[in-house]
Amino acid sequence: MNDMDTRARGALYGLAIGDALGMPTQSLSRERIVARYGARLTGFAPGEADQPIAPNMRAGSVTDDTEQAVLVGRLLVDGGGHIAPTHLASELLAWEKAMAARGSLDLLGPSTKRAVAAVAAGVPVAETGRYGDTNGAAMRVAPVGIAVPGEDLPALVDRVVEASAVSHNTGVALAAASAVAAAVSAGLEGATVELATRHAIDAARLGARRGYWIAGADIATRIAWATALVGGLPADVAAERIYQLVGTSVHSTESVPAAFAVLSVYPDDPWQAVLLAASLGGDCDTIAAMAGAIAGAVHGIQGFPTAAVDTVRDINQLDLDRLAGQLLELRGQAQLNTTKV
Repeated sequence: MNDMDTRARGALYGLAIGDALGMPTQSLSRERIVARYGARLTGFAPGEADQPIAPNMRAGSVTDDTEQAVLVGRLLVDGGGHIAPTHLASELLAWEKAMAARGSLDLLGPSTKRAVAAVAAGVPVAETGRYGDTNGAAMRVAPVGIAVPGEDLPALVDRVVEASAVSHNTGVALAAASAVAAAVSAGLEGATVELATRHAIDAARLGARRGYWIAGADIATRIAWATALVGGLPADVAAERIYQLVGTSVHSTESVPAAFAVLSVYPDDPWQAVLLAASLGGDCDTIAAMAGAIAGAVHGIQGFPTAAVDTVRDINQLDLDRLAGQLLELRGQAQLNTTKV
């Protein structure tokens, strides 16, 4: 297994591990998390009976973040590296119906739900995502970062838009998704967290020019500010700063900078990074999933405890190893086509 294989697997398993760690803490306040679990989680925990979204879920279970990322990855493979927006919308709608049939409360987020309903009603796909500003595109975009080389950032952003615009066709959301995809792609090429973050900021500036304009803070500026805000702080102090100042809501301007801030606290320890992210409060399963994907791309699957990898693989019956290999084949083909040109 070569270095890029371990990084691709690390990105997917890191996403799943972060997601599963944040499953029992999602939508809770930081104060409530600290009272129940301590300042930081120490590992996987079950969803308690009073968990608002994941009651009574088994420890190590993933949520919509992982399931939708796998869906995007599968569509990329099936489409030879491209995703048809109408196909994505129909697949997301089918996924939600399947989740509802299983009794899950973890369904589509507000932007995606509104968009797929619009597609079903016959609204042109160029219009369906024009108000999507939440983090749904960013949370599921990691497979694009694996499949698409990051040397040509405008081309990478094009693919992010292709995979996102049907539900999140705003400059805010596309900047956020571009940042995550670029960081993952840079990690596969051997970037450190610091360098991957710089790539993310550059990609966010490009993504902000795409889609429809809506009012919202600039993602690139927010990532740079958030990472500087917590630089050198003890982890527990940093967590409070992120929760209180950066924010941990589903909005792209909060959760995506929060994920990069967490990575700046633990740039060399993916496991501690996802534990911290999952302990923040708010949309912390998504924050931990994004942080885990980037940290896994940078450090490889060996950055996470073997037991954690085995837990998310076995409990959720995930075949992420195979998907990682298929996405790398797409990346190799894209690099070959670039060389030919």
